Amino acid sequence: MTRFLNVAFFLLLLVCHSCNDKKQEGSIIAKEKMQAVLWDILQAEAFTVNFIKKDSSKNEPAENASLQKKIFDLHKISRDDFTKSYDYYSSQPELMKLILDSMSARAERDRNKVMKDRYEGMKAAVE
Repeated sequence: MTRFLNVAFFLLLLVCHSCNDKKQEGSIIAKEKMQAVLWDILQAEAFTVNFIKKDSSKNEPAENASLQKKIFDLHKISRDDFTKSYDYYSSQPELMKLILDSMSARAERDRNKVMKDRYEGMKAAVE
């Protein structure tokens, strides 16, 4: 009887734990959406560093915060959703690696497209 109770208790804990994981995952931004949000956040950061920072009349942190708010509004998420999701994916290295690898591949495709467009423009100018 004690063995049955121990097994039943273990199964109950297992079920409760899996329910908590699903509840947490339900509030986490989906991997594809998180990738898109991170991409936009990084683009905004690059814009801030490369352009806004050079304008002495602009407040760099305020401009960056404004851009981030626009990104969160665009993706229909809150800063808290993003922070919670970022923390979750950071604690799951294999998932974060998938997101970052996809972003890296996207950046490479974008670079290749720009280079191809430049080459074709130069080629057309020469002809």
